[in-house]
Amino acid sequence: MNSTRRRRTLRLRTRVTLFFSLTALVASLGLAVTTYAVARSYLIDQRQQTAQTQAFANAKTVRDQLLVEGQYDLRDLRTESGGFPVLVQDGVQFTADASYSLEAFPLELRTAVSQGGTAQQRFEYLGDPYVAVGLHMPSVNSQYLEAFPMESTERALRAISTALLVGSFVTMLLAGVLGWWASRRLLRPLSRVSTAAGEIAAGGLDTRMPPENDPDLDRLARSFNDMADAVQTRIEREARFASDVSHELRSPITALTAAVEVLDGRRGDLPDRTQQALDVVVSQVRRFDHMVMDLLELSRIDAGSTELHREEVDMRELIPRIAQRYGFGEVPVEIDKKMPSLARVDKLRFERILANLLENAREHGGGPIRVSLDRQGRSALLLTVDDAGPGVARGERSRIFERFARGSAARHRVGTGLGLSLVAEHAHAHGGEAWVEDRPGGGARFRVSFPEAV
Repeated sequence: MNSTRRRRTLRLRTRVTLFFSLTALVASLGLAVTTYAVARSYLIDQRQQTAQTQAFANAKTVRDQLLVEGQYDLRDLRTESGGFPVLVQDGVQFTADASYSLEAFPLELRTAVSQGGTAQQRFEYLGDPYVAVGLHMPSVNSQYLEAFPMESTERALRAISTALLVGSFVTMLLAGVLGWWASRRLLRPLSRVSTAAGEIAAGGLDTRMPPENDPDLDRLARSFNDMADAVQTRIEREARFASDVSHELRSPITALTAAVEVLDGRRGDLPDRTQQALDVVVSQVRRFDHMVMDLLELSRIDAGSTELHREEVDMRELIPRIAQRYGFGEVPVEIDKKMPSLARVDKLRFERILANLLENAREHGGGPIRVSLDRQGRSALLLTVDDAGPGVARGERSRIFERFARGSAARHRVGTGLGLSLVAEHAHAHGGEAWVEDRPGGGARFRVSFPEAV
């Protein structure tokens, strides 16, 4: 595993959406906690104040009755549903319901009231919440305690907390939707930049971005277009330079070739040492001529002046004819029997591909030993040229299809370094690709695919 490989991260749009959602969740939860605390404090204080007022009123009623008659039946007292009062007179307890007694009240409250004070305290009895109020009545030597239910207040607080939590999660979802929409809107110009960059990388050098309404985004679009203009200008200038140089070299190369051929035709009149020098000159001039021709062909491909012209041809006749024309008539040709009689390819480009592969095998692979054409899938063809050479190292298999690239086995051999790059260019023009792999038994196996050929 490559240690420098980048760690996988979330997409930018996902991160923006999560940021919006988490920010909204934290903010809404903070607001919900604050709101709940304020509401809880207010409702409890309100309930305690109401309970205290009611307890004082009931205690006054009990005291007045005791002053007049000396006794009071708590069942006649108007109390809240669920609450219960207790009267302690001269150490004797009186209740409105036998289910409740003085011991139901908190010890702290009873102690404070017995010592002559007034107290209020929240507590639970049999699992139910209450607020108790107790006060001492010295005029009648009595203590009055009353418990008020807090269930309605607790229900209100639960409803508030549920509503706040639901609101927080709804806010988070809405913020997530807003974040997704905002990120999509903000990243749309970047998507257009990515699309335009991909089109330029695919060869569409005239691709440009339209102006944007936003000033910042419009600056990005203008910068991208300026960069694309500079790239297009440089590439076109380099392509023109290569084309112009190739054209300018044609005339002197033609004259030089003609002169060398004349000398070669009269080599019998030359001394041995001169004949050896002439052989070097002839081979280098021919190599130079081939290189100029290849450069001219590549410059036409780069300029887009060569189009793909598919036509129906008989591969069983075309491949042996090409092999014979370039001096490889003895190489076995195997064509899949399932192949139809006709295939749709650009005949000139196919000839260049096969000729270059055969020449490459002769110059660098010990000579071609087999040419085959097979059907690949439903509509594609697969051309294969096997050689008897040392093969191609795995680290060089993609690089040898680059211009002027040479494999380690061919570094000191004659060649222009452009033959395989032309193979790759013509394969791409057909919508296919070229690659090399090991041949079983040793050697290299060069393969070219032709989609939609049958």
